[in-house]
Amino acid sequence: MGPGSMDVEASNPPASSSTDDGGGQIEARFADLCKELALGQSMERQGMAAFKESKKFLSTNMPAIGNRSPEEMERYWSAFVLYCVTRLGKGEVKEEKEGGRITLCKILRAAKLNVVAFFKEVPQLSLKASRILSGLYGSDWEKRLELKELQENVAQLMDLSRFYNKAYKEFFLLKDVSNAQQTEDSRSAQYVSDCYRFGWLLFLALRIHSVSHFNLVTCTNGLVSILAILVLHMPKHFRNFTIQDSVCFVKRSDKGVNLLASLCDKYHTSEDELRRMVEKTNELITDILKKQPCPASECKTENLDHINTDGLTYFEDLLEGKSLQSSLLMLEQYYDDAVNNKCELDERMFVNDKGSLLGTENLSGGAMGSCSMRWKFDAFASPARTMTSLSTPPHSPTSPLSVNYISSSKLAPVTPVSTAMTTAKWLRDVISPLPPKPSAELERFLSSCHRDVTNEITRRANVILEAVFSSNSFGERCVSGSIQSVDVIDRTWAKERKMEALKLYYRILEAICRAESQLLKTNNLSSLLSNERFHRCMLACSSELVLATHRTVVMMFPAVLEVTGLTAFDLSKVIETFVRHEETLPRELKRHLNSLEERLLESMAWEKGSSLYNSLIIARPDLAAEINRLGLLAEPMPSLDAIAVHHNIPYGGLPPLSSQKFDALPDQNGDARSPKRICGEYRSVLVEHSSFSSPGKERLLTFNCLSPSQPSPTGEGETCAETGIKVFYSKILKLAAIRIRSLSERLQLSQQFSECMYCLIQRILYQRTALFFNRHIDQLILCSFYGVAKVLQLGLTFKNIVNNYRKQPQCKPQVFQSIFVNWPSANHNGRMVQEHVDIITFYNEIFIPTVKPLLVELAPARDVTEDKNNANAGPGSPKLSSFPNLPDMSPKKVSATHNVYVSPLRQSKMDALLSPSSRSYYACIGESTHAYRSPSSDLAAINDRLNSYVSGSCRRINSRLNFDLVSDSMVGGALGHPNGTLASSAAPATPNFPVKREQPDS
Repeated sequence: MGPGSMDVEASNPPASSSTDDGGGQIEARFADLCKELALGQSMERQGMAAFKESKKFLSTNMPAIGNRSPEEMERYWSAFVLYCVTRLGKGEVKEEKEGGRITLCKILRAAKLNVVAFFKEVPQLSLKASRILSGLYGSDWEKRLELKELQENVAQLMDLSRFYNKAYKEFFLLKDVSNAQQTEDSRSAQYVSDCYRFGWLLFLALRIHSVSHFNLVTCTNGLVSILAILVLHMPKHFRNFTIQDSVCFVKRSDKGVNLLASLCDKYHTSEDELRRMVEKTNELITDILKKQPCPASECKTENLDHINTDGLTYFEDLLEGKSLQSSLLMLEQYYDDAVNNKCELDERMFVNDKGSLLGTENLSGGAMGSCSMRWKFDAFASPARTMTSLSTPPHSPTSPLSVNYISSSKLAPVTPVSTAMTTAKWLRDVISPLPPKPSAELERFLSSCHRDVTNEITRRANVILEAVFSSNSFGERCVSGSIQSVDVIDRTWAKERKMEALKLYYRILEAICRAESQLLKTNNLSSLLSNERFHRCMLACSSELVLATHRTVVMMFPAVLEVTGLTAFDLSKVIETFVRHEETLPRELKRHLNSLEERLLESMAWEKGSSLYNSLIIARPDLAAEINRLGLLAEPMPSLDAIAVHHNIPYGGLPPLSSQKFDALPDQNGDARSPKRICGEYRSVLVEHSSFSSPGKERLLTFNCLSPSQPSPTGEGETCAETGIKVFYSKILKLAAIRIRSLSERLQLSQQFSECMYCLIQRILYQRTALFFNRHIDQLILCSFYGVAKVLQLGLTFKNIVNNYRKQPQCKPQVFQSIFVNWPSANHNGRMVQEHVDIITFYNEIFIPTVKPLLVELAPARDVTEDKNNANAGPGSPKLSSFPNLPDMSPKKVSATHNVYVSPLRQSKMDALLSPSSRSYYACIGESTHAYRSPSSDLAAINDRLNSYVSGSCRRINSRLNFDLVSDSMVGGALGHPNGTLASSAAPATPNFPVKREQPDS
C-alpha cells in the first residue's frame, strides 16, 4: 500500500467572494441593518469591527456553515454578530422614544429571519465564530450570551403553546375568522379567537407575576388554571362538551362535577398546586383587570350548571364583549410594562404570530425534551445495558420492555408536556410520601459501619441539595420575557424539589445497601458508605431527575455537575447502578439517564478536567506524559465545607465530614505524577454477562476504593484505577459498536466491514488512546470508516460518510467541523498551539499518521481475529473481541421484499392480551394465541377472524392484511424513529443491493 494511499485529497476552498467591491457591498448591507436598528455610535463601531474581522471567514466558509444560500447565511451571520455585540459589547445602545432596547426579536425582524430557523443555525455560527468572539469578549462569551438557555425557553414555550392550542380546541368551538362567511359567524369566530388570546395573555401575566421560576411543570399547572377560568366563564354555546356527559370531567359527586379535580385527573396535575394557581390567577384578574370576584356558589348563571361551585370564584362580565376587548388591552399593556424590552423575545408571538417570526419548524429543547426523538434508539443504545439475548426474560428494571409506572392504557399521545406531567406525578405519588430522613433499615446500615455515619450522610445530603436548589445556583436571569431574580425565586418550589431529590436519594441508597448486604453477607458497608464521590454522584442523579422532570431552564445538565464538584467520568460510573435499584422509575426518566450516559461517554468524559485522566495516569502510566502536557488532569474535588461556604449554607451543628480527608490522600506509590484529585473507583454490583466482562466479576464490588492506586476488590492483581478504566472502556466499545452498526446499515456495508471497523476502534482505544483525548468518539468512528474503506478498496467517499452521518440521531455539525488538535503553528514560531480543524484536516494530519500501522494490518488477506490483534496494549483484558451481538432495533424489518415488521411485546401491553375478547386479535411470534401450530397459521386465523367480524357490518371491507401498503418511513415515523429509519435484518450484504434511499436533509 502506497504511503499516501489512505489520505484524503482535501478539496480546495471555494474562491472567495469577498472582492473589494463585493466585500464593500456586504459591509454596506450590514451598516444599513445597524442603522435600521438604531444602534448607538459605540455599538455600531463594535458591530462593524466584529463583522469586518469575520468577513473573510464568512466568505471562505459560507458553504460549510449550513445548507442555506449565501444571501441567507449572510443575514444569519449579521443577526448573530449584532446579537453578540448588543449583549456582550460595551457602550449604550441608542434608544428611540418607543423603540427601547435592541432585543433578539427586533434583530430577527430587521434581518427578516424567524426564531426557530435562527436557533437551528446558532450551534454552527457559534462554532465558527468562537475564535473571533473569544478574542473580542473573552473565553466565557458563550456562557454570558445564554443562548442555550434562551433556546430551551423558546422550545418550552412552543411546547406550552401547542398544549394550550390543543386543549382549547378540545374544550371550545374554535372557528377560523378568515373563513367565516356570515356576519354572525364572523363575530362568533372573532370572539372565540379573542378568548384564546385572552387566555394566553393571562397566562403570561401569571408567569411574570407569580411563576417566578420558569419550568415546564409549573407553567403547565398555570395553563390548566387558565383553562379552568375559561370553562367557567366562556358562554355555554361555545363549548365543545356537555359537562354532565363529558369524559373530560370524570370527578363528580351529588353536588356536580368537581372541575379542578377533573382537570387534575386529565392532565396529571396536583390538585393542591392547581388550586394555588387558580387563586393566583383570580388575584391577577382582580388586580390587573379590576374585576370584582364573587363566590361561584352565590352566582346564578347557566355556565355553572352541574358544576360543584364550592371553593370556586366567578367574575360576572369577565368575557363579555366590551369587557373582553378592554381586558385584552390591559393585559397587553401589563406585559409591555412588566417586560419593558428587558428580554429577548416577545412571548405574545406564540399566539399572535402567523408564522413570520416564530416559524413553523420544530425546535428541540433540553432535558428530556431534547432526546424525545431519540428515546427508542436510546432504549437499546445505552452502554449501561448488557448485551443479553432478546430471548432473555425482561425482568431487569432497565429493560426497555419492563413495566413503567405510568399506565399506557389511556393511549394518550406522548408530548414533552405530557411526559413532564406524568413523571412529576410519579415523584408526587411515589417519592413525596416517603420520610425526609433515612428509614429504619437504612439507619441500621449506616450505624453498622466502623463508626456511625448517619450524621455525615444527612449533612452531606443537606449541603449538596441545598446548593443545587439554592438561589445562587439559579441566579438572576432574564430569558424570553420572564425576569427571574434571586430575591423572588419561589422558595416553596425549591424546597419541594429539594425534598423530592432527598427522598429519592435515601430510597435508592437503601436499595443499594440492601443488595450489597445480601452479596457480602454483612451489614458493615463502611467502604461504600464512606465514599464521598459515590454519595455525591447519587445526589447528583437524584437532583438531575427532579430537574429534568420539571425542565428548568437555568439548571440544565451539566449544571448539576458544576454545583456538586463532580466530572462526567464520575457520574458515568453510577448511572447504571442508580437505574437498576429503582424498579418504579418511569421509562421517560430511564431514557433521560440513558441519554445522559451516552453524552458522558461520547465526549464529556474525555474533556479537559475530567477525572478520567486522573485514573488513566495510574492505569496507563505510558499516557501520563501526554496527559500532563495537555493539562488534562482534574482539579481536586471541592470539599463539602467549601460548597457550604460558597452557597451560604449553615452547618446545622454537625461536625465536618471526616471522609473529606480521603480526597487529600497521596498516591500509595508516592508517584510525583499521581493525580491532583483522588477518585473512588466503583462499579455496579449487578453486572450481567456481556462480551466485555468475565463471568467471575459479576458479584464483585469496586465501590470500596479510597484511592485509584489501591488494589482492586476483584482480587486479580489490578488497581482500582485499572478496574474502573476497564469498565469504562467496555461501555465505550458498546457505544461504538452500536454506532458502527447503525452507520454501516445506512451505508449498506457488509458484516465484514463492521467487524473490521470494530476491531480498529478497539485497537485505537487500547493502543492509541491519546486520539480520544479532548475529542468526540464519532470523530474517530468517521475517520475509521474512511480508512477501513480504503483498506478494503471500497468506493466510499468521505462526503458520503458525512452525509449519512448527518441523518444519525446523535449528529451534531461540530463533530465533523471542529476537532481538537495540538500541533506546532507557523504563526507562533513553531510553538505548540491548541486549535480546532475540520475532519478532513484531522484525518490527513493526525489520524492517518497515528493509525496507519493499525490500518495496514486490516488488509483483506489478514484475519481480523488473528492473535497479533490480541497483543497486550491496555488496562484489563487486552484480548480483542469480535463484533458483539447487539439487541435488534424495534421494529425490525424481517423481509427484504415485503414491509413486515416485528417488535418485542412490551410488558405494559400484556394486560390487554389477558382478556379472551382481545387476546385472539394479537399475533405473538413464537407463541400462539390459540392452539395454532405456526405463526403463519396465527396470521391466517387473524385474517379470517377479521373477515368474519366485518361480514355483518353494513360496509364490507377488504380486511386482508396487505403489508405492501405500508412504507418503511411511515412505520418508522409512527414509532418515533428519527427520519423514519428502521433496523433491518434483511439488510443487503453488498453495496449494490437496491434499497429505498432517504431524501437528504434540508
